[in-house]
Amino acid sequence: MAGEIPDLEALERTGTGKGAARQARRDGMVPGIVFGGDKDPLPINLPFNVLLARLKKGRFKSTLFNLKVDGHDDVRVICRDVQRDVVKDLPTHVDFLRLRRTTKINLFIPVEFINEEAAPGLKKGGVLTAIRPEVELVVTAGDIPEKLTVDLTGLEIGDTVTISDITLPEGSKPTIDRDFVIANISAPSGLRAADDEDEADEPEADEVPATEQTEE
Repeated sequence: MAGEIPDLEALERTGTGKGAARQARRDGMVPGIVFGGDKDPLPINLPFNVLLARLKKGRFKSTLFNLKVDGHDDVRVICRDVQRDVVKDLPTHVDFLRLRRTTKINLFIPVEFINEEAAPGLKKGGVLTAIRPEVELVVTAGDIPEKLTVDLTGLEIGDTVTISDITLPEGSKPTIDRDFVIANISAPSGLRAADDEDEADEPEADEVPATEQTEE
């Protein structure tokens, strides 16, 4: 995985059930649970402000965290669900899955486009359309890529980029077996409209101009 694995600090939650969860929320915490990894589930509390800030940064559910809980060994986790208040849309509970470095998981990885200035099609006014700004991959927990990179160098109007054009991280593969489109460069809207008008003005191949008929 590119970059450092961020730490996420939590407290072990004493007591379980709705009563303990409500008390945690009154104390400015968000209750959660850590499960999986052949260990017993661990109830935790996360500071509300910390969790909310992480959620606002985005990609919370596709980020691998190093969870630190006093009295327990650090463990790598990934979020599996965030429950929210139906009215305020604020987090009320969060579920984490323990991971080994070799664990295989499905994640949506963002796509980054580079070298736009080296794409002749864009210089001519073409429009880059990202069909899939994120791609779902099967990845290894210890090697989660931060992003997938698409090099636009040399692309012309009408060219497409498919998943087979991208070098994927070792050990990862798309969840879709076929070769699918990631992005394309299309003609600018003005040029497309002009082409459509030209086609509309052209006579059909079997159309014959009308002539004055005379009787013999």
